[in-house]
Amino acid sequence: MRVTTVRTPRQRGGAAGEPSPRRGRGRRTDIYGRQGSAGWLFVAPVVLILGIFLLLPICMALFVSFTNWNGQGSPFTGEVPMAGADNYTKLIAEPGLTRLDFMTSIRNNLYYVLVVVPVQTALALFLALVVNQRILRGRSFFRTAFYFPSVTSSVAISVVFLFLFTNGGAVNALLGAFGVQGPKWFSDPRGIVHVALANLGLVDPVTPPGWLANHSLLGLSWWEWLSGPSVAMCAIITLVVWTTSGTFMLMFLAALQNLPVELDEASLLDGASRRQHFRFVTLPQLRPTMFLVLTLGLIGTWQVFDQIYIMSQGNPAKTTLTPAYLSYRTAFREFNYGTGASISFVLFLIIVSLTLFQRWLLRERKR
Repeated sequence: MRVTTVRTPRQRGGAAGEPSPRRGRGRRTDIYGRQGSAGWLFVAPVVLILGIFLLLPICMALFVSFTNWNGQGSPFTGEVPMAGADNYTKLIAEPGLTRLDFMTSIRNNLYYVLVVVPVQTALALFLALVVNQRILRGRSFFRTAFYFPSVTSSVAISVVFLFLFTNGGAVNALLGAFGVQGPKWFSDPRGIVHVALANLGLVDPVTPPGWLANHSLLGLSWWEWLSGPSVAMCAIITLVVWTTSGTFMLMFLAALQNLPVELDEASLLDGASRRQHFRFVTLPQLRPTMFLVLTLGLIGTWQVFDQIYIMSQGNPAKTTLTPAYLSYRTAFREFNYGTGASISFVLFLIIVSLTLFQRWLLRERKR
């Protein structure tokens, strides 16, 4: 009986004209290395532009935040006095007008975020569900109409809302038709929580409870922290929700149209109601889009500036003052560029911290 021996590729590696596996792997590595070099070559212009016009100014602003630069000359000369961490200490730990204004802006912006982000997210999801219905006629028209405020100039919309919310504007006229006397929107510094408590007869805003008025946190009393957004801020909130919901509607709409049809059919065969289908099938699949919308909304609301600049400039009584506008006012109007830059970096840390917390909160938990 004749036995035939089969030689493996490793045993035949010495034969002439047959490349070894090691040599083949080296050749593939060289190809991938050239691809990586080509990739870096293509992205080099963008990296260079971002480094010059983004990273470098950020580093310069960080240096300015540790100085007392007044805007005259160059901040990188030896003539500019160094402040060290004093600019940050004035904002957080040192009692004074600087900390009072900063904490007031944080309070105002915090209520702004707590109202705008949930409302605009819920409204955007609702609009996306509406225009995603196949039986809806004129879906293209409604998609364009809902998205149109997002592409309109914020300056133009802000001016229009100024006329709508004047004392004799359309909003107060509409409220008057229902027997409600509208407030003086951009001249009313009262917080809506204080107004609600006063209307219910629970608290007198002129003489608040001592346990709220006599205790303070970071320069503001508990009563001031619990004021809620001011009446003037509510008008700005209405404007922002109306202009931003269309953008987030498109994000939810794109996610809804990419959902697998098999899950919808399976839930219908199992006898799930519309509410059960939305809660247990649709909503879990929208988690990545929900995280994106909430993150963008959180970042955008903490950076609000243009509406404040056009409509109120922090008034009345600093109840619409935000950290972004306070940074601008401190640097470019009061010529205190060091404190203005430090406000910007504290705001940056707040945004990063809240974004990481939101990511942890919305993480996908193992069962």
